[in-house]
Amino acid sequence: MVTDGTSYGIVIEIFSGLVRLGPNTLNPFEPDLAESWSISNGGTVYEFKLRNNLKFSNGDPVTAQDFKWSFERAAHPDTASTVAEEFLGDIVGIQDIVDGNATSASGIEVIDERTLRLTVDAPKAYFIAKLTYPTAFVLNRNNVESLGKNWTDDPVSTGAFRLKEYRIGQRIRLARNENYWDRMAYLDEVVFNLAGGVAMAMYENDEIDTTGVGLADLERVQDHTEEINKDLVEVPPNFAVSYVGFNIKEAPFDDPAFRQALNHAVDKQLIADQVFSNLVKPAYGIIPPGFPGYSPEIKGLQFDPELARDLLAQSAYADASTRPRIVLTVPGTGGSPGLTTEVVADMWRQNLGIEIEIQQVEWATYIQDLHRGRLQAWSGLSWQADYPDPQTFIDVLFRSDSAINYGGYANPMVDEYVVSAQTEQDATRRVGFYNDAEQIIVSDAAWLPLWWGVDSKALIKPWVKGYTFSSLTIAKLKDVWIDK
Repeated sequence: MVTDGTSYGIVIEIFSGLVRLGPNTLNPFEPDLAESWSISNGGTVYEFKLRNNLKFSNGDPVTAQDFKWSFERAAHPDTASTVAEEFLGDIVGIQDIVDGNATSASGIEVIDERTLRLTVDAPKAYFIAKLTYPTAFVLNRNNVESLGKNWTDDPVSTGAFRLKEYRIGQRIRLARNENYWDRMAYLDEVVFNLAGGVAMAMYENDEIDTTGVGLADLERVQDHTEEINKDLVEVPPNFAVSYVGFNIKEAPFDDPAFRQALNHAVDKQLIADQVFSNLVKPAYGIIPPGFPGYSPEIKGLQFDPELARDLLAQSAYADASTRPRIVLTVPGTGGSPGLTTEVVADMWRQNLGIEIEIQQVEWATYIQDLHRGRLQAWSGLSWQADYPDPQTFIDVLFRSDSAINYGGYANPMVDEYVVSAQTEQDATRRVGFYNDAEQIIVSDAAWLPLWWGVDSKALIKPWVKGYTFSSLTIAKLKDVWIDK
């Protein structure tokens, strides 16, 4: 059920699956609960051998049957997962479960207690990558069924840590999992503060051990005469793109010329310079720089107010008196909807004469409405890569039948390219398919890409050892220790 990066970062410390992402971006997939795997039958059959003596945090054994049950449960309509179809749907029979036509998948076979065989519908170069996502993590059936909807309050898990305490809006406390298969975590406990407050003040009062650095504090912490400067570290950019999303099925966003006008009316360089002090890079494509499949050859929709006005005049919604009301939804409650959103809205107003309404909704409602296609336009979030493959951007977000294509974008040529890429075994040709699809998506103005991240700053106490920052979200707390 995990659909956002913050939850993901905590979940991967508690739960685990067959394989995991490691810090080596050139060879990122590592054995986790599976000690090895083999691929046969033309790339369609994966056989995983589980480690000996695997245990859940409560001491129960972990078997191949637990994985079969977990995958089939994730796909079942009663679970109401918004991501199971996308991350497990390549497995033969999973789609039938998602559609409510079956309760088990023929493509998931338990050979013996330690051997799991997965059959996919076609050779997919990214399939192993998808198994690193929480949807493919193993659950304890008795734990889930005995506690029902409340099982997440006291979950039995397999990660380096287990959930010890969860107080909504206050904190999450993790404790070392004494039944973890690998070397035990050094830390007894880890606490995530959810109560809010000013992070910088909490850091300087030693209430928290690490925090990011916002624009308001950047100049001070970079001053070498300041005591806090010694705690400053560089953080690599996360592979993410921030954007404004459009519901292509709703007017006025069903008109490509109108969407293109909105794109050309936004000065992304000005936003990067003046709003973010160059801590971000203007995004003229979807795939971030440095990520597999990134192409500097993508021709983005540059800032051009005159062209924007021409496109608006050509669109079906040139007449403001008959143009549908436009509501841009952002997450939040009260206060400012965010400077970026306000700046984008102001650029549309100044350059096109388009007035929009900005609506703030609580985070849970925002995510639910987004998944159900209820939003006309949305902003205030970014899409971060789940694994190092361009499929996680171009296919997952823009294939017409993807469950995560929240805007309902559909282009037959894009579908043709991404479907070809799914089974293409030549890496260069495969990336070429994604680049061709990306160019169409950008030219169609399916989104308004805003920016990609660049190297940022964080603070970490000198007594925190072994903590690493990475571009992809990986489990890291097992290797952290305190040296006071």
